[in-house]
Amino acid sequence: MTDHADVCAEPGVLTAAGLRRVLAVLCLTEIISWGVLYYAFPVLAPSIAADTGWSVPAVTAAFSAGLVVSALVGVPAGRWLDRIGPRRVMTAGSALAVPALAGIAWAPTFPVFAGAWLLAGVAMAGTLYPPAFAALTRWWGPRRIVALTAVTLLAGLASTIFAPLTAALLGPLGWRGTYLVLGLVLAAVTVPAHLLGLRGRWPAAEAPRPGERAGPDHVVRSRAFLLLVVAIAGGSFTAFAVVVNQVPLLTERGLSTSAAAWALGLGGLGQVLGRLGYGRLAAMARVRARAVLVLGLSAATTALLALVPGPAGLLIAAAMLAGAVRGIFTLLQATAVTDRWGAAHYGRLNGIVSAPAMLATAVAPWAGAALAGPLGGYPRVFLLLAGVAVVAALLAAGSVPRS
Repeated sequence: MTDHADVCAEPGVLTAAGLRRVLAVLCLTEIISWGVLYYAFPVLAPSIAADTGWSVPAVTAAFSAGLVVSALVGVPAGRWLDRIGPRRVMTAGSALAVPALAGIAWAPTFPVFAGAWLLAGVAMAGTLYPPAFAALTRWWGPRRIVALTAVTLLAGLASTIFAPLTAALLGPLGWRGTYLVLGLVLAAVTVPAHLLGLRGRWPAAEAPRPGERAGPDHVVRSRAFLLLVVAIAGGSFTAFAVVVNQVPLLTERGLSTSAAAWALGLGGLGQVLGRLGYGRLAAMARVRARAVLVLGLSAATTALLALVPGPAGLLIAAAMLAGAVRGIFTLLQATAVTDRWGAAHYGRLNGIVSAPAMLATAVAPWAGAALAGPLGGYPRVFLLLAGVAVVAALLAAGSVPRS
């Protein structure tokens, strides 16, 4: 049903109150969805391995497989978002997350554990940033950057809230009980919030810019689009490998698991601080320069984490700097399509851009854990990740279409 009080006379446009409601809902649900489905895992992974006897690389591979499913489902999900809007897609994603988390918590064997993460991957495709970005881009129109900045600012607190919360629950409840409690939180908040809060008529697609073809196929085949896809995937690989492998890196440097979890959480605070400056960066730097700068900073902060041996305060500061750049990168990705090709087919184009990025995100946690042994520790893994970000920055230089 459409709540007519939230719809303007112009079909498909929400009132200011409706726009604020949508924004508030997505701010809340993105914090919880990211916190429960993503940021809880790096805190719980060592305990899962220790309790079950499954290796850390195997446990991480199950998590990564869920992210692969999220990437694959994200492409058709982008088309559904363009057609029917976010309400049904995000409500279904939240509902699927509940049995997925229960399956993870109760899994008696590794195949069941891995299967539950595959279901969680379907849920991620309907709950994490891509569908939220599609909702805000279409509903907020020309003011989309304000809305995207707001939701990523608050969602950046997901690790700040959920990494320490997960660590606190782990002691008394164990990893299984922790996942059950987190699943109950997600069910109680995000399912009704998406169902009731994302109501409203879905706007028609924005008209193509003058001189552009109406269909997205020519965009997908262009050199600039292909370079953008690879650059965003490389940046995502670095950013999320740093997130998931940061706790073992810091414990290898001598921090306790609790202190490393707090460092991960403070990295989320760094994300928020970084996003505060994105509007000014977007106003000062052109699209190409902005992409190269952000990916270059990602390389620099990742290398800093690799090279700083301590003390704890300096390591935490480096984690916050890496978090700040990661936060800016999220907004860079959210606006990459509209900056270059407008919003006419945002759901489809962003789904295609996001799929390899999510695949890179999926491989990154496993790759970090798997490479730590052959490379002689996590510092060398982080140096390799910095190199990936450098390549991504170079590719980003060619990702702007010729006018």
